[in-house]
Amino acid sequence: MAITTEPAAPTTETPPEQHVRPDAKANTKPDAKPAAPATGSPTAPAQEAKESKDGWQVNSPLVLTMVLLVVVLAQGPIRQALSAPVMQSWMTVFVAVVVQALPFLVLGVLLSAGIAVFVPATFFTRALPKNPVLAVPIAGMAGAILPGCECASVPVAGALVRRGVTPAAAIAFLLSAPAINPIVLTATAVAFPRNPEMVLARFAGSLLVACVMGWLWTRIGRTDWLRLPAHEPHEGETKGAAFWGSVRHDVMQAGGFLVLGAMSAATLKAVAPASWLRTAADNPVVAILALSILAVLLSICSEADAFVAASLTQFSLTAKLAFLVVGPMIDLKLFAMQAGTFGRGFAMRFAPATFVLAIAGAVVTGAVLL
Repeated sequence: MAITTEPAAPTTETPPEQHVRPDAKANTKPDAKPAAPATGSPTAPAQEAKESKDGWQVNSPLVLTMVLLVVVLAQGPIRQALSAPVMQSWMTVFVAVVVQALPFLVLGVLLSAGIAVFVPATFFTRALPKNPVLAVPIAGMAGAILPGCECASVPVAGALVRRGVTPAAAIAFLLSAPAINPIVLTATAVAFPRNPEMVLARFAGSLLVACVMGWLWTRIGRTDWLRLPAHEPHEGETKGAAFWGSVRHDVMQAGGFLVLGAMSAATLKAVAPASWLRTAADNPVVAILALSILAVLLSICSEADAFVAASLTQFSLTAKLAFLVVGPMIDLKLFAMQAGTFGRGFAMRFAPATFVLAIAGAVVTGAVLL
C-alpha cells in the first residue's frame, strides 16, 4: 500500500502550490515565450509609430508655433527687410487704412445685426415706397443718418436686401451713406475752410451718383447678377444669441475682405512713384482721371479722405471733388467687400459703372458749384 499511494499523490494533489512550484517554473517559461512577441519591442514600437503618424494633423496651434519659430530664427533678416523704406511705407498705409476703417466697420456690423434680428421684416417695405423709382432717392437721403464710412455701409446694405428692400434702394443707400453723412461733411468743411462750396458740391455730387446708379439698376439690373447675402437662420435661439451670431458672421466675412483690400492699397501706394502726381496735375482732364484712380488705389476712409484731398494743392477743386466722390463709392477694399457680400458677378459690373458715373457726376457738379 505504501508503494501505490506514493505515485497517486502527485497526480491527484496537483492543485497545492508546494508540489507544483518546480513544475510551474518549467511550464511558465514556454508560456511566457509566445506572449513576449505580442508585447515585445519589435512589433509594438512600429504599431505605435504608425498610429502616431496617422493621428498627426496640421492645426492652427501647430502652424502658429512653426511661424513663431521661423520668426525667432530669422529675426535678423526680417528686421532688415522691415527697416527698408518701402516696407515702412507699406506698413504705414496698411495700418492707417485698417485703423481708420475698422471702428466704422464694427459700427456697420452692429447695425446690420440689429437690422437682421430686431427690426421686423415688414418695416422697410412699409417705410419705403413700393415704386423703386421713388424708393431710390428716399434711400439715398437716408444715407445721411448713418455716421459711418463705406466699410459700414456694405453690411448694412446687405441686411437691407435680406429684409426685402429692393436692390435699387439698397444700392442708393450703399453709395450715398459714406459721402453725405454728418461726420464726413463736417470733416470736409474742416479740411476746406477757404472753400465751403466743397461741402455742398460733395453732398450734391454723391447723392446724384447714388440715385442715378439706383435708377440704372431698375432699368438694366438683373436678379441673377446679385447674390442675395446669405445668413445663418439662428432658429431656436434668443434674440441676443442671434444678434452676436450675426455679428461674428459679418465681422469674419467683412473683416477679411477689409484686410485684403488694405494690403492691396498699401502695396500700390508703396510702389507708385510720387512724380506721377506732379505730372498729372498739369492737364485738367488727366488730373481728374489721376485723382479718381488714386482714390481707388489708396482706399482711404471717407472720414479722412478730405484732408488728403486738401493736401494735394497742385490739383484743381474739380479734381479734388472727383477724389472725394469716387473714393467712398469704389476702391480696392470696397470692391473686395462688395464681391464677398453680393457676389463677384455683381462687383465686376457694379465697380466700372460706379467709377464712370462718379467721375461724370463730379465733373458736372464741379462745373455748376465750383
